[in-house]
Amino acid sequence: MSAIRLLVLGDVRLRGRAHGYQVRNDLEFWGAHEWSTAKPGSIYHALKQLAKQGSLLAHDTAPSTAGGPPRTEYEITEAGGAEFFRLLRHALTATQEKQELLTAAIGFLVDLPRDEAVELLRQRVAALEGWRQEVTRNWAPDNSVPQEWGHIGEIMKLWVHTADSDAAWARELIARLEAGAFVMAGEGERDLSVLSDGRPG
Repeated sequence: MSAIRLLVLGDVRLRGRAHGYQVRNDLEFWGAHEWSTAKPGSIYHALKQLAKQGSLLAHDTAPSTAGGPPRTEYEITEAGGAEFFRLLRHALTATQEKQELLTAAIGFLVDLPRDEAVELLRQRVAALEGWRQEVTRNWAPDNSVPQEWGHIGEIMKLWVHTADSDAAWARELIARLEAGAFVMAGEGERDLSVLSDGRPG
């Protein structure tokens, strides 16, 4: 599953209405071009595809007074909103996806009610614990890798380390959320300083 759909839908939803250049600026402002596949071409392609699929509604705007071409502005549809939250919930609970998907989801974590965000992260922890048990099922009682596995055992060590660190991070975030960190959905106004120009479209 690609992070670009979540990023584009989330950004257009946050702005209310946005053209491709604004979306591109926001994603670059978030550094998404460094940690995901959100490059200019893929951003514009995603906007067009999401509009074609009914997740975004495209509006043609008048040409600029400077004589530039008309821009297409996008706004999220009801189906697009449902898709955004489906992707967000999946990203927070899925443990076998690329890291960029989780990274994108954290950027929109505050769009969820606090209780739901906590519950999704608890599901993530449970999935990681289950995966860790599966990986270590055939190990020695002290969880040491059998010597005959040689360097292949390092793969198992990496998987366990990854599961443990991911679960520790999720538990810490759960604790912060339960202690009242961040303004979550339904608790107040969304912080728009995360946009490249600090304001909605």
